Amino acid sequence: MFWNIVGTIIFGAVIGVLARLVLPGKQAMGWVITVVLGIAGALIGYWVWNGLLGKGDTSGIDWIRWGISIAAAAVLTLGYQAISRGMDHSGHARHA
Repeated sequence: MFWNIVGTIIFGAVIGVLARLVLPGKQAMGWVITVVLGIAGALIGYWVWNGLLGKGDTSGIDWIRWGISIAAAAVLTLGYQAISRGMDHSGHARHA
């Protein structure tokens, strides 16, 4: 169980970093958010791959699942940026 959690965190970190690399420009977010969004993207990728497409585990590297995970993490990163731009440092909405 412990190693599954460690593996998920590492996989999430890789997915999060790759998601940030495919996005243009600089993302103003820390490594913790990168890992969290990467984990969420990885879980979405697994869900789409296994649940919707019914592929399950294969004997090799599931490149399509990786692509889905990176795309999901990139979308989550864009959403995070959109939400965080509308907040000030205290967490309150900015007024125009």
